[in-house]
Amino acid sequence: MKKAPSTYARNILIFVPLLLLVLSWLYAGTEEYFSSTKFCVSCHSMTYPERELRASTHFGPLGFSPECGDCHLPPGFFERATTHAIDGAKDMVSNFRYNIRSEEEFDKHRAEFAHKARVRLKKWDSSPCRTCHRNPVPRNDWARPFHEEMRGGKKTCIDCHQNIFHKKVPEEDLERGIAEGRIVER
Repeated sequence: MKKAPSTYARNILIFVPLLLLVLSWLYAGTEEYFSSTKFCVSCHSMTYPERELRASTHFGPLGFSPECGDCHLPPGFFERATTHAIDGAKDMVSNFRYNIRSEEEFDKHRAEFAHKARVRLKKWDSSPCRTCHRNPVPRNDWARPFHEEMRGGKKTCIDCHQNIFHKKVPEEDLERGIAEGRIVER
C-alpha cells in the first residue's frame, strides 16, 4: 500500500509553482518598465539620444516605434536579465561619473558610449536588429557580398550599419577594436 504524501511535500508541490508564477509575473512587469524609453529618459542625459531616435527613419514609418530596450538589449530572457543587471548598473555609475547634464558634455563621451553599444551588438550577433530585420535583402549589388558574409557568420549587422539612430560619431572597425580593447576608427 502506498504511503500518502506528507503535508510538507504537498505544500512544496503547491508553493513552489505558485512562487515561480508570481516571480515570473513580477519579472515580466519590471522588465517591461525598465526596458521602456520612459524609464531610460527619466535620466536627463538620455533625453538627447531619445530626440535623435524620434528623428530617425526607424521611428514610426511602419507604425512601429522602437523603445530603447528593443535595440540596446538582447531578446533572450537570461541574456536580457543579465544585461539589465550588469550593464544597467555600469550605465548608472557612468551617469554619476561623467558630467553629462548638458548635450555638449554628453557629446564629449558620445564616441565611447557608441563604442560600448556597438561592442554589445557585435557580441550578441546583432540579435536586437534581427528581431525585426529577419532576412535582410541588400538594396544594391555593392552590398550583396557583405550580406553573404553576414549569412556565413563572418559579419553581423553592426559591422556595417553604424550611426543609424543617433548623432553620428566616427565609424569603427569592430573586429580590430575588440581585439585591441579600444576604439579603432575605419
